[in-house]
Amino acid sequence: MGFHDVRSLAYPWDTLTDVTATARAHPDGIVDLSIGTPVDPTPQVVRDALAAAADAPGYPATWGTPALREAVAAWFARRRGVPDVDPAGVLPTIGSKELVGLLPSLLRLGPGDVVVHPRIAYPTYDVGARLAGSTPLPADDVDEWAGRSDVRLVWVNSPSNPTGAVADVEHLRRVVEEARAVGAVVVSDECYAELPWAERWTAPDGRSAVPSLLDPRVSGGSTDGLLVAYSLSKQSNVAGYRAAFVAGDPALVADLLATRKHLGMIVPAPVQSAMTAALSDDAHVEDQRAVYGRRRAALLPALGAAGFAVDHSEAGLYLWVRPLDEVRGPRPTSRELAARFATLGILVGPGEFYGDAGRGHVRVALTATDDSVAKAVVRLTSS
Repeated sequence: MGFHDVRSLAYPWDTLTDVTATARAHPDGIVDLSIGTPVDPTPQVVRDALAAAADAPGYPATWGTPALREAVAAWFARRRGVPDVDPAGVLPTIGSKELVGLLPSLLRLGPGDVVVHPRIAYPTYDVGARLAGSTPLPADDVDEWAGRSDVRLVWVNSPSNPTGAVADVEHLRRVVEEARAVGAVVVSDECYAELPWAERWTAPDGRSAVPSLLDPRVSGGSTDGLLVAYSLSKQSNVAGYRAAFVAGDPALVADLLATRKHLGMIVPAPVQSAMTAALSDDAHVEDQRAVYGRRRAALLPALGAAGFAVDHSEAGLYLWVRPLDEVRGPRPTSRELAARFATLGILVGPGEFYGDAGRGHVRVALTATDDSVAKAVVRLTSS
């Protein structure tokens, strides 16, 4: 298994042209609830910081400015309940997807090494393992890989893309314990952590109570062998900036930094300044969560009225949707479900894009304008 296996893989969304064409043919136009690209304006505080740093004739630091790394550490303490993140263990990345896809290679994994990832998951975990020549292992139960000396990297994704499920402290702690027992690195993709919906994952003050891998209750107070990947794309509407970071074990970060210096993988200086401003301002994050919450509240009953159930979806930007249990007859595949939505002019993501375990669901994104969501609600409740 290696690069040639990756080269032959079609990008999932490129295989959806027929369904997309059906949705686009709707007389009142398409409502795109598929990929999840932010549509709301980038906050002014972020744009101002970007503009102020636009005069950037020199090369930026691969490691990021001290101000950015300190802002990340302060954000973890203020927003995620993780005190004492070492700024030396923070590294900006060019969006989070490149880190997910390249991390097994950057950690120098290869043939004979196993990369564990969730059964229903962002496909880049699998692609990244194959690119390195390693073996991907879809597994949700820790017992499926505990004690295996060939496991070198374990991915956690909480809140999950696409399901919106959240891993609790007990599960995360067991992942850490078993990974450390075999010498594996654990990396948690937590890009949706600022968007909790379930009461269990929302603190009394409205902030996120989604546990982080770096939470002392999980980590035992040590970041050894642990990394968190995070993106500002969703919470700050800066997908176009490619603004993200990885944080955790300073030794692992130092190793990644050395390699990335050789490869020229550097976040532009103006983007680093914009990230620093975004991470230091909580108001725009809370405002954006309220916007997504309004759209979610509109879509949930409309999906129910149209004969669909929503599973998990405790946090994040998506609803994980399937037909109601009382629907009779053969269960439709996720592509058949997507085609059904397309007849209403609504484009959604087939669950099979996220693994075989997702074949009975579709992913419905909250990233559409209020007007588009209102159109979707009307179409669903009138169908």
